[in-house]
Amino acid sequence: MPPLFDTEVFSRVGIVGSPQSAVHDDSKRMALILCHSLHCSLTAPAASLPSIKSSRPKISAISSMEQHNDGSRKFIEFPFVSAPHKDLMVGLVSTVENRLGSQLHTCTLPLDVQHYQNPSGSAQASLYIRSGIEPSLVDFILGSWIHCDLPTGGALNITSLSAYLSASTDAPNFLFELIRSSPTSVVLIVDLPPRKDLVLYPDYLQTFYENTQLESRRQSLAKLPEVQPYFSSSLYIRCLSSPTAIMVRIETKAGQPERMEEIIKDHVDPIAKEVLGIWLDQCACGKREVGETEKACLEKRDKLIKSQTVEIDIGSSFPRLFGPEVAERVVGVIREFYGV
Repeated sequence: MPPLFDTEVFSRVGIVGSPQSAVHDDSKRMALILCHSLHCSLTAPAASLPSIKSSRPKISAISSMEQHNDGSRKFIEFPFVSAPHKDLMVGLVSTVENRLGSQLHTCTLPLDVQHYQNPSGSAQASLYIRSGIEPSLVDFILGSWIHCDLPTGGALNITSLSAYLSASTDAPNFLFELIRSSPTSVVLIVDLPPRKDLVLYPDYLQTFYENTQLESRRQSLAKLPEVQPYFSSSLYIRCLSSPTAIMVRIETKAGQPERMEEIIKDHVDPIAKEVLGIWLDQCACGKREVGETEKACLEKRDKLIKSQTVEIDIGSSFPRLFGPEVAERVVGVIREFYGV
């Protein structure tokens, strides 16, 4: 979903007001980014493809393949993160595209939305979105990375991959985010956010969370001494998460960044790929049809989350991080796409 951001992220690491006036938070506490519907894509179907579902705006298809290639290369570089971190992200993106690629349009966001930065170059981001082709159950997949220099040195790096399903199914979405404020401090989020009330629909809980043994992945990671639970201060974010969500803070000892790389490679990487595999098998490629009444409820719920994201998270975060001109351009595309 980009992002994109819970504004708590920037206040916790010292980016408050504007980047120029930012103050560093000595506690270096990280915040959760939960891109529920954060980024969106403007896609123009090729002549041989069926029309894109919904009433999303279209842009010119001229040189769309060139745009796709340029944007894809820029996104997949993940230029500011460590080798294990990059390998993890490339692996996740490749898995999704290899499995779902034939169901997706190419990314045709404007180039200055696929990659953008603030005037000083201290903050930059890459956006990569592919919308689903009917009758695919996939609404869109979203990948993004954000790099922001911190005022006292170091940098904040955020990488994410989200996948959203259409209202033709009630299956959960997929969310992965890795938020790194220093070589020894990370916040990790891996979840299949539910799209139905788990109390009213216990079979939904059993199908997607109990039978898939997602809890065992969370427990496995929690056994590491460097791993502690992470609790967002946003109650709204908490209520959108599943009971098996992995939301943890990973802290290694100062001067031991190699331990963090080891944890990412040996623990985070395999767990994230297992959860993604479950989502692909059980959700994206599962057979769960919904009736018209339920479909309308899903559409309403999804739109409310998108609207909340644009109005509260993206609308306030982007101007602070990228300046008003860039923010207006990127957020404008997002608003138009989601119709909010």
